[in-house]
Amino acid sequence: MAQGFAGTGAELNHVTPRPIKGLFGDNYLSLNDMDFTQQFLPEVYEKEVERYGNRTVSGFLRMVGAEMPMASDQVVWSEQGRLHIAFEDCSVVLDETNLVTFTDDAPAVAGSQNAAQKAALINAGNTIVIAYEGTVVKARVTTGGDGTATTITVAPYGAADLSAIYDAGTAGAKTGVKVFVYGSEYKKGSGAVEKSVDAKFTQFSNKPIILRDKYNINGSDVAQIGWVEVTTEAGTGGYLWYLKSEHEARIRFEDYLEMSMIEAVSDSTGAAATAGYTGSEGLFAAIESRGLVYNDPDFSDTTANSEGILEFDDILAELDKQGAIEENMLFLNRATSLDIDLMLAAQNSYGSGGTSYGVFENSEDMALNLGFSGFRRGSYDFYKTDWKYLNDSTTAGVTGTTLGVLVPAGTSTVYDQILGQNIQRPFLHVRYRASEADDRRLKSWVTGSVGGNYTSEVDEMNVNFLSERCLCVQGANNFVLFNKTTGF
Repeated sequence: MAQGFAGTGAELNHVTPRPIKGLFGDNYLSLNDMDFTQQFLPEVYEKEVERYGNRTVSGFLRMVGAEMPMASDQVVWSEQGRLHIAFEDCSVVLDETNLVTFTDDAPAVAGSQNAAQKAALINAGNTIVIAYEGTVVKARVTTGGDGTATTITVAPYGAADLSAIYDAGTAGAKTGVKVFVYGSEYKKGSGAVEKSVDAKFTQFSNKPIILRDKYNINGSDVAQIGWVEVTTEAGTGGYLWYLKSEHEARIRFEDYLEMSMIEAVSDSTGAAATAGYTGSEGLFAAIESRGLVYNDPDFSDTTANSEGILEFDDILAELDKQGAIEENMLFLNRATSLDIDLMLAAQNSYGSGGTSYGVFENSEDMALNLGFSGFRRGSYDFYKTDWKYLNDSTTAGVTGTTLGVLVPAGTSTVYDQILGQNIQRPFLHVRYRASEADDRRLKSWVTGSVGGNYTSEVDEMNVNFLSERCLCVQGANNFVLFNKTTGF
């Protein structure tokens, strides 16, 4: 059929219009006819496809901690010291008869002691245990520390000197000798005890950081109405207009609030500190500084009495030393969680059916609904769950260096310097800046000249987000961080 000149419409004389929306053999446009218009628009799905499911990674701190306001630039708290006196870094030298020498803590950190301070904690008259590589000698202290000396003199029971320690292991000075006080012995009518031992406590502090973000859209895009049906990260659904991206900016910022509390580091010497950004101590940094770090755990051996369960027992032995919090929660990446499942499956008397769910009001259903499964080993209850933050390929899952963290359940008693009294706090909690004039837990405000706001001449809308907060990790010695240091 002859065609008219292109662009005049005459080339469409083969098309016969119809009074109804119906498909006929002579009322359609071919692909060649669509140079200037589109008769049939593309089929558009209005519902957004959730290709990544729930993308938010927040919720960890809400599950294990709390949030409380503060009005200062710094939060300070004190933690109790050990009740008994013990040291693991003493030395004994053959030429220095019956002398036990103390050494300085290295590296020197908050709460560390030098050698003279350690020796001063031991009085003449104390009875002590001296141990080196399985050899044990019990002795009475004849000369204690005076605050300047780094040695004490002892009189062994059942021996003239410390030759049992001198002769143990290899020749030469014996370092790494362990000492602890188990009591005292005095004669009838003895005089006063040399000195008292004051209770030792350690003071810790942290400072909040300010987090900010912004969502921007121009006035023209605001005027272009468009709807998208979405399912939010909280599980609710509905339609969103042009501020769909603002919604995602907000939940991303809420993730940043939690991720910062986990990953933040405190800096006093680096380039960031020189520029005035001193950071804050996050969860991982606190555990690495004053908690327990277990490198390259391997729980994957599935034979009964396997090396996997023995590695887990090493963790229990360390928890015994640190205060024995009975109930603990394990937040793990997928691989480590599956390794523990296989390890437990190889043990006859352990598994999800062999524990109490006391931390979840003794309800197994509640624990499972929260994603936890429990097991008991020794005198400890453990509640295990996967931690999305460690699995997501856009957060810590991209590095794979952190395998999980053990968090004690319950609360700790600490002395609050501001309140001037002992208080109960979760071991892990967030402090945010707030006062009667301003609450900086999570602020958002709108500026610009769009949407009823007339605060600037610029044709745009700015949605601003701000928070000021820090994390308090109290009793960090009860936390365990699982790291991967070997190659992949």
